[in-house]
Amino acid sequence: MTKFMDVHHGMKGITAEQLSAAHRADLAIEAEEKVHFERAWADPESGTVYCLSEAPSAEAVQRIHERTGHPANEIHPVPIMV
Repeated sequence: MTKFMDVHHGMKGITAEQLSAAHRADLAIEAEEKVHFERAWADPESGTVYCLSEAPSAEAVQRIHERTGHPANEIHPVPIMV
């Protein structure tokens, strides 16, 4: 499994409650694609949201996000972590 960092743009003004709800929606169906969303961060001022996951592919990550209504604009593999 590979770690992925995905980026969502256009979420200006997102609240902690909205971020939590979006994350919970992903968690509810993540197993169907063998994805695990570990954490999410948001910058309400810029409207940027970041999600860290472990998944078999970027496409699997995107399928979950699309199904929960917030497709990612970018998905990057993270092969090295310290």
